[in-house]
Amino acid sequence: MIRVLVLYFTRGGHTAKIASAITDQLRSRGVQVDLIDINSAAAKSINWSAYQAVALGACVLYGSYDKSVFQFIEQHARALAALPNSFFCVNVVARNPEKRIPENNKYLQKFITLSPWTPTDLKIIAGKVDYPSWPWYDRWMIQLIMKITKGPTDPKTVIDYTDWEDVKVYADHLLELAQVNTAA
Repeated sequence: MIRVLVLYFTRGGHTAKIASAITDQLRSRGVQVDLIDINSAAAKSINWSAYQAVALGACVLYGSYDKSVFQFIEQHARALAALPNSFFCVNVVARNPEKRIPENNKYLQKFITLSPWTPTDLKIIAGKVDYPSWPWYDRWMIQLIMKITKGPTDPKTVIDYTDWEDVKVYADHLLELAQVNTAA
């Protein structure tokens, strides 16, 4: 049986929701999946040899990734690289289709530059604007960024830019990565 590891870092919960959707799609295809928040206790005792593929997802806030993402990668770079692997980046700038292309997404490019792990597969997923649920300082900063980038600034705005069908396609792609590893 194919087994895939889906790891994620979430701040407001949207990346966790995306990781869960990936997991659900893989399970619907008969894949055994472990879904782990990189900051959970379960992340400290991963049996990497049990998996045929791994995906790691992280969200962008204020143009960067949480330091725990890079700390996790530093600790596990070899294990991540030893499996067919993919990194999925969740950011609101990807609401624009051209920003879903890795070469056009400065946040993904920043990740590649800063990360001690070089993923073999990359995916950009548009995130969610949810002003009402954010603390005032996040709301204010993101409104400023949105004003500059011609995005929504109304403090009542909640817009999920995630293409959930594309998330399913990405999950199926992860299955293909795992199948290549099982065939080898």
